Amino acid sequence: MQPEMIKYIRDLNNEPNQLFLEMENFAQNNNVPIIEAEALEVMLQILQIHNSKRILEIGTAIGYSALRIANDVPERKVISLEKDKGRYETALNFRNKSKLKSQTTFIHVDALDETFSLEESSPFDVLFIDASKGKYEEFFIKYTPFLKHKGLVITDNVLFKGLVAKPEDAPKRIRSMVRKIHSYNKWLADHPCFSTKFLSVGDGLAVSQKM
Repeated sequence: MQPEMIKYIRDLNNEPNQLFLEMENFAQNNNVPIIEAEALEVMLQILQIHNSKRILEIGTAIGYSALRIANDVPERKVISLEKDKGRYETALNFRNKSKLKSQTTFIHVDALDETFSLEESSPFDVLFIDASKGKYEEFFIKYTPFLKHKGLVITDNVLFKGLVAKPEDAPKRIRSMVRKIHSYNKWLADHPCFSTKFLSVGDGLAVSQKM
């Protein structure tokens, strides 16, 4: 989407927020991938409609999506897991500039570490997967047991710049990852316990409801 259209939509949604603008600039200047603007808006609307209050995020990065999700509803709680120490510390720095510390918990951990288990006992309304793209299925399998009945799994980047339609045409350096996303999408579409819709917003969102 063109920058002027992003600004136009942001103004319509009354979104100007100095901290979030600072985070967006940081991400752009430091090559840190964050969720695309239009995908974020769609996800926030889905969370509103679903009345989602407890969210588990896999992949904090600099904390942008977690803080945006928490900022949208005062009663909302977000727990976010991040493997990279540098990004985790950056996320903490940004969170300290916000008023969202009581709503957000950032944990420095490899989400697939076999020794790590969530201490939370009550189920989550939403699982948001936005971490290592080649491991989406592993994240899904490990953390959907923490999801309540009719809960949602939202997965970002499932279209990966359109390359998933023909993985064999992807550049060689990323072909293996594109194939894994392609395989994940097919696995998700056929999953007997989840109903999934794929949305062509941002870099692609998959929205799966636990049946």
